[in-house]
Amino acid sequence: VQLQASGGGMVQAGDSLRLSCATSGITFSRYNMGWFRQAPGKEREFVAGILWSGGLYYSEPVKGRSTISRDSAKNTVYLQMNSLKPEDTAVYYCALDRTQYGILRKQGTAYGYWGQGTLVTVSS
Repeated sequence: VQLQASGGGMVQAGDSLRLSCATSGITFSRYNMGWFRQAPGKEREFVAGILWSGGLYYSEPVKGRSTISRDSAKNTVYLQMNSLKPEDTAVYYCALDRTQYGILRKQGTAYGYWGQGTLVTVSS
């Protein structure tokens, strides 16, 4: 199983970015996928999740500014982030739920595989 995250970069406040996470080695359509982030000096936090069934969940800090989606033909999950703020600066990780056909879980321990992280830096 491999997860390859990409799409991070340095942007200014108000800009947009789309993060991608390409997966391999799994039957993608059976699994929930999540995005997490970890800012310097802070704990990792849940950002958004998409269920195998298509259900969507967002953390309060990004709700209304972000959209998570998945493309089963490409085995890829995306996180579109708009109106970026300096407080969005973090390393963003995609993650694969340990369980097939599971419910949405926001704890990092529920996820068994992680991408390598992609850095998003937002300047004011």
